[in-house]
Amino acid sequence: MQALPRSFYNRDTTIVARELLGKHLVRVTPEGRRVGRIVEVEAYLGPHDLAAHSSKGLTERTRIMFGPAGYAYVYLIYGVHHCLNVVTEPAGRGAAVLLRALEPVEGLTDRTNGPGLLSRAMGIDRNSNGHDLLSADLFIAEAGAREQIKIVARPRIGVEYARHWARRKLRFYERGNPFVSRT
Repeated sequence: MQALPRSFYNRDTTIVARELLGKHLVRVTPEGRRVGRIVEVEAYLGPHDLAAHSSKGLTERTRIMFGPAGYAYVYLIYGVHHCLNVVTEPAGRGAAVLLRALEPVEGLTDRTNGPGLLSRAMGIDRNSNGHDLLSADLFIAEAGAREQIKIVARPRIGVEYARHWARRKLRFYERGNPFVSRT
């Protein structure tokens, strides 16, 4: 498996989000390889998107989001769950895609249907923040022959505070996949 090129991520966030569905998230550790097929994501479009962390501007926490595309932005929510995002678009935009759910492919025995569960199962924590997703130990790859995926678009989860941005259909998932966190 080979990591997707940086040019894949350096595009419109909504397009990247939709095209991540069906790709493989790969984590290589001394204990072995963990692979999951991405089946649910959410797009965060930059500082104008009131649900995006970047809406608070450039901070120490969001610095990675404003960096170049193709890096991992990992943060902790509720003091418990790590969430893995993929930085998109050119540097300075503050956009990213949250990975919400995986279908286990290899080496995954824990639940992966939610961003915190996904990160725990893949062994991802804040130490992965800023990790280059073109590396050999944490990356996203093509899954082989691309099958036709029926994509559902819904509002993102847990962003009610973001006013009109809460209603935008920026959560994408594979229709009928049992590993999606919520339909």
